[in-house]
Amino acid sequence: MPLSLAFLSFLPSVLALDPLVFIWHVLVLGFSNLVADAISMGFGDSVSASSEQEVIIEERKVTEWDVINQRKKEQSELINHYQALGMDCNDATMVVNIFTKYKDIMVDQRMIADKGVLPADQEVKPWKNGLVTFASFMLFGSIPLLSFIILIPFTDNDSIKFVSACLASALALALLGVAKARIAGQNMMFSVAVTLFSGSIAAASAYLVGWMLKHVTGLERVDE
Repeated sequence: MPLSLAFLSFLPSVLALDPLVFIWHVLVLGFSNLVADAISMGFGDSVSASSEQEVIIEERKVTEWDVINQRKKEQSELINHYQALGMDCNDATMVVNIFTKYKDIMVDQRMIADKGVLPADQEVKPWKNGLVTFASFMLFGSIPLLSFIILIPFTDNDSIKFVSACLASALALALLGVAKARIAGQNMMFSVAVTLFSGSIAAASAYLVGWMLKHVTGLERVDE
């Protein structure tokens, strides 16, 4: 959404050149940039999730070797860990002795205690993470441009179109905040406010960059 608003900041100038041609040039550039960013974000999320899983798997192999070949040492360290958390020595020893009977559980507990790493979630599919990120970015990022296009047949007032795009973006951010609050169990008003604030800062920054580039490149002279 912020990048879409940055592209829209050029519209008053380019429309003065040829409303029927340059408006589509700007919108095409906006959507092209949106698709490129969505692919980049989706691919990055997929690679990140995949790398995280690979690290966890390697760490688990190392920890499993330690549990098998240095059992007493691993037991002692886990007992000390539970004691540091406030557990009684006898209780900690009893719990660790039970865990020792089950290698996989013991390995998981050592990974959490020693490395602060949770076991790898076998249900997580990196490609799905990337696809969801791509789709979400495309959905929310296209709202400012789509709202602008929808209004083209109804009004020639660029200010109205731009304000409508801003309002549509704010609505999308609010819906995103509501979804985040429901998923994370957060306060809805707080989540919406934070999302709106963060999105507004990002959008204002992107628009400012677009406005500055317009003046630096001399496009403002077209309006005169």
